[in-house]
Amino acid sequence: MDYKRLGRSGLEVSALGLGTNSFGSRADARTSEQIIHAALDRGINFLDTANIYSDTASESIIGQAIQNRRDQVILATKAGLPTGKGPNEQGSSRRHLMLELEKSLKRLRTDYVDLYQIHTFDPNTPLEETLRVLDDMIRSGKVRYIGASNYAAWELMKALGISDHLGLNRFVSMQTSYSLADRTPEREVIPLCIDQGLGIIPYFPLAGGILTGKYTSAKEGPSGSRLEKNPSFAQRISEDSLALGREVGRIAAEAGCSASSLSLAWLMEQPVVSSVIVGATRVEQVEDNLKSVELALDSTTMAQLDGASRAFRNGEPFGYFRLS
Repeated sequence: MDYKRLGRSGLEVSALGLGTNSFGSRADARTSEQIIHAALDRGINFLDTANIYSDTASESIIGQAIQNRRDQVILATKAGLPTGKGPNEQGSSRRHLMLELEKSLKRLRTDYVDLYQIHTFDPNTPLEETLRVLDDMIRSGKVRYIGASNYAAWELMKALGISDHLGLNRFVSMQTSYSLADRTPEREVIPLCIDQGLGIIPYFPLAGGILTGKYTSAKEGPSGSRLEKNPSFAQRISEDSLALGREVGRIAAEAGCSASSLSLAWLMEQPVVSSVIVGATRVEQVEDNLKSVELALDSTTMAQLDGASRAFRNGEPFGYFRLS
């Protein structure tokens, strides 16, 4: 396994991380625990979850699975998206974040998280309030590092500027939708992160499965697919993305690897990408995803992938979660 620093921090994370939003929903508890142990056994040390994944079940399953392996895990979770319908059950206020951190720690059966991330920008809470409570969490020992997710470039830069001005701990990472089917971060977010020393943590690295080649239309997907479990996912599938999936499959065949391994390896070659988080609903998927770490892409293959996906730098992000 390759390990990379998370931004300018001293934290080393596996180049391939484990996304866990399916744990407790598309993958039952027993299967999820098997996936976690298989990932840890193969050198994956970065586990990413959130307080809302599978209605909190993801955190609870992880907490059970890593009880005796906590020191092997770089554990990341998030808060900020709605947890209920109440006026204080979302956002990045001091009240909400402190309450949600305590709940997460209880479910995860740990006294600290390695990376605590703000799930999305909160336009209703002053950034200074958010950044001060995150700094307090670090000083308390309950959080080691902090990160952002789903921030626009200007929002992220404003947060970094406030932290620097006030002498607060600053974000070390940015989690964003990024893949061959979504290169929109390359316009502003990635140049900012290069300049400011933040590590990029891509989510939706396979565009929900589109880049694996398993979808032939937006109307139906294979058994167990995201589309089968969540029909609204069809809104994210376009003819252009399906065509890209086919082209990635063709390039992968020439390179002698799977389309998913090729897509993940391409991401690992991108500037400031620290860890590519990939979900799994079967242990076999973890094994297949691990092949991407050993895959060396030559300049011809990189140029082919760049040409096939260049148009996806424009338009709307594949994934972008915001408070309404």
